[in-house]
Amino acid sequence: MNAAQQSPLVHLVDDDAGVRDALARLIASVGLRVQPWDDPQAFLDRFDRAAIGAVVLDVRMPGLSGLTVLDRLRAEGADQPVVMLTGHGTVELCRRAFKGGAAEFLEKPVDDDLLLDTLQQAIRSHVRSRERRQADAGARERYAQLSPREREVLLLIVAGLTNKEIGRALSLSPRTVEAHRANLFVKLQAESLAALIRRYAALVEADAEGTG
Repeated sequence: MNAAQQSPLVHLVDDDAGVRDALARLIASVGLRVQPWDDPQAFLDRFDRAAIGAVVLDVRMPGLSGLTVLDRLRAEGADQPVVMLTGHGTVELCRRAFKGGAAEFLEKPVDDDLLLDTLQQAIRSHVRSRERRQADAGARERYAQLSPREREVLLLIVAGLTNKEIGRALSLSPRTVEAHRANLFVKLQAESLAALIRRYAALVEADAEGTG
């Protein structure tokens, strides 16, 4: 994958050619890649949900409305932040947009600096979110490599028990506990006891978020 493919991409979906062209130039002016769309269905059909970036989405368009597009993106599991734009903002529209998972709701004519700042913050947030997901996936893969006994030892280490206490609790010799402990440090890629506990805490948090 080359650098251009790795860099964030902003999808701009607006049926108004004048607005679309002006916003595309604005977004590109700060070095962001931008892909304009005049047809929301075409955007949905070709949108790369694995890419890093954001979506700028007009609320009122012929065919599919921006809120419908937003609902479809979220239903399909797309995690890119969506910035909604409208020239006819109401409290109800704003409420529906945020309820649907929009990152921001801006009224036209949108302030240039506000839009750019919103997009840059949204993209930074998306990058951090993807990094966390990758880290969580890595933690789960490492945890899956542990034997049932190693998991028991890990739980007792996190609980603050010493090797002797763990040995008594599990009917193991101190040498066996030490061997399990060493394996835990290697498999979980932890360089210290504090790091081992952080790895475990991160895994528990990731599991809680995944089931929440």
